[in-house]
Amino acid sequence: MSAAVYGLPPAELAEITEGAAQVSPLIPGSRRLEDANVRSLADLVMLAPPGTVERRFALAHALRAVRPGGRMVVLAPKDRGGARLGRELREFGCSFAEEPRRHHRICTLTRPEGALDLAESIAAGGPRHIENLALCTQPGIFSWDRLDPGTALLLANLTPQAGRGADFGCGLGILARALLASPTVTALTLIDIDRRAVEMAERNVADPRAAFRWADIRDPDPVLTRLDFVVMNPPFHDGGAEDQALGQTFIRRAAESLRPGGLLWLTANAHLPYEAVLKGTFKAVTLKASANGYKVYEARA
Repeated sequence: MSAAVYGLPPAELAEITEGAAQVSPLIPGSRRLEDANVRSLADLVMLAPPGTVERRFALAHALRAVRPGGRMVVLAPKDRGGARLGRELREFGCSFAEEPRRHHRICTLTRPEGALDLAESIAAGGPRHIENLALCTQPGIFSWDRLDPGTALLLANLTPQAGRGADFGCGLGILARALLASPTVTALTLIDIDRRAVEMAERNVADPRAAFRWADIRDPDPVLTRLDFVVMNPPFHDGGAEDQALGQTFIRRAAESLRPGGLLWLTANAHLPYEAVLKGTFKAVTLKASANGYKVYEARA
């Protein structure tokens, strides 16, 4: 590839070269920016991620991949990393033109000649094993360095399952490991929209019954049918903004994927309005636990 785009920059804020390869880990089917050849790209446009370590990792890989004299346009909402973009690019040794527009900061630059100090940011944002989770993980993945309280509550209440199941939004594979501890589980599909999460889950879940999918749950999947169970800790942010419809879509997709009598186990923040869609979609809904601002439901299809 000679041109790339990272994420979905607003078309009115950045001109994307026709045919540019998508390289975001959050868009299933994209190419890996990390695999781009050194100094191979003539053009790259990036909607920078909000997390500092994740953003610096992506910026460093972009600067590694863009050839000297190549064009880079990097932008981010001011309240989600944009205010720090300029300082970070200067720390990498770049000069640029900066423009504020539509609540974004937009930095346009020509990749400078010579070597840049990128190694520290690439190492800091790359995969690693952390002791507090005893798992492989990477900055940018949901709850990458701690056990999410909702997941912890679900783990404390989840009963052994049986048959074929799926983990919607599998993350690092924490729920999957607990499910596969039961010998009555015959197959488990782990699905996440984040490529990095799927890659880490493959490292963390060493079980022949597990299959891994980099996919968007919102897209219909004819393969996931007549499942015996689904577990999920659904996301409720999309692009940084709260989106309650996202979790509701996960619930409906679970109902479509389960056989009659199949079970959904769901954990979520207590404030999210999921009870109505659960009761409108499933035959029976039981609140199994409520603590520390989270709830766990069992729903029968």
